[in-house]
Amino acid sequence: MAEITREEAWKLLTEFNKDPFHLHHAETVEGCMRYFANTLGYSDEVEFWSNVGLLHDLDFELYPEEHCKKAQEIMNERGLDPKLIHAVASHGYGLCCDVEPIHEMAKVLFAIDELSGLIGAAALMRPSKSVQDMELKSVKKKFKDKHFAAGCNREVIKTGAERLGWDLDKLITETILAMRTCENPTKPE
Repeated sequence: MAEITREEAWKLLTEFNKDPFHLHHAETVEGCMRYFANTLGYSDEVEFWSNVGLLHDLDFELYPEEHCKKAQEIMNERGLDPKLIHAVASHGYGLCCDVEPIHEMAKVLFAIDELSGLIGAAALMRPSKSVQDMELKSVKKKFKDKHFAAGCNREVIKTGAERLGWDLDKLITETILAMRTCENPTKPE
């Protein structure tokens, strides 16, 4: 039942992921989870929340058909904390696994994974190519356009907001703010 440092989490992630897109997404979700840990009153758990975000798609690049299942296997084999394993797997609840997001942290991950992808895609369409000047109304317009970022599951985003007890506007606004804090993550050497 080992805890994991950020450096160890990065090493594990890059063992199974090489694609710059996947690595960037992992760092974005890591940064968002750090933001939410701090803003929701879990500042003593920031590293844990961040590592869950960093590792959430650990298995996706190599094992897309076994997503969330293979990650559990990999982390179990390494003796990692069962809380970490549960949290990572729970973002696939109802999609590719039956591990339910119970803790607020897991609910946040479930809600922001798809949404951060949609917001990131929307930012790339802006002249600034940044979330720094992104507004709620811009994201809502893209959210309603089913052809834009078609791979982002809007139902998962809506369900995520409901699980948190938030309306969609609050979830989008808070995720934009979270993404502003980590827009240009720096990868360790």
